[in-house]
Amino acid sequence: MRQLLPGLLFAMLWASASAATKFGVQSVHPLILANVRFFIAGAGMLAWAYGVQRTQNAWPKGPEWRHLTIFALLNTTIYLGAFVLALKQVSAGIGSLSTATNPLFITLLSAIWLRRPLRWFEAAGLALGLLGVSVATYPLLEDAHATVEGLLILLVGMISVSAATVYYARVQWQLPSLVINGWQVLLGGVLLLPLTLLTADFDASHYDQRFWLSVFWLILPVSVLALQLWFFLIRKDPVRASLWLFLCPIFGFVYSYLLLGEPITIYTVVGTVLVIGGLWLGRK
Repeated sequence: MRQLLPGLLFAMLWASASAATKFGVQSVHPLILANVRFFIAGAGMLAWAYGVQRTQNAWPKGPEWRHLTIFALLNTTIYLGAFVLALKQVSAGIGSLSTATNPLFITLLSAIWLRRPLRWFEAAGLALGLLGVSVATYPLLEDAHATVEGLLILLVGMISVSAATVYYARVQWQLPSLVINGWQVLLGGVLLLPLTLLTADFDASHYDQRFWLSVFWLILPVSVLALQLWFFLIRKDPVRASLWLFLCPIFGFVYSYLLLGEPITIYTVVGTVLVIGGLWLGRK
């Protein structure tokens, strides 16, 4: 139960990022949306940690800056930067589907980097989960409009965030999770800023209500709460934590149906049953 509720809440919140991003990129260039989100979220979390919680002794020191920078590059700059760029070219459903590739990469990278043996029920749970996601997303993949470039950008992002997850699990962090999250989001924004300044079309951007609502949702429920839950889960076990990512496409379909008009079919129902079975098997 200690991981069930955080895992479900994480999946529900993390899955909402695709729909929220899809709305935001209708108003501004994707990288502008990403940078505004990173700077506000990172500064806000650090202000809360150091100003309200008064964790003045939790400033990064020495090698911690290197760990934070590498983690920020993988988890925020490359992954979230790629994700927001890709959603300009692919549907929100495809964006939700992309999260299902994370467990495969996380499992493989964990086996290599952490020298963690893959147990049979974890492998079977991963396989069943991937089958469920494939069944649930089959109609969407048939009808979705996506470019090869957009799909390749998504792939780069998925590999990057999987590497970030394994890297995070390898480091013996002494900092509170809120401080880690705040610094990695802020540093990720700093690392992304040069590319944004060079490529983004500022003149064509509109900072309207839709943009700010998108930013608000991506900051609080996604960047703050969902990532805090994710850090909790991967500290327990990075491979089992990755299984919760299987639910993200399922929740993503619900959001896409309610907000973007994408259909829910019998394939979605059957896929959901298979995903839940994979989660149960993988958590044995």
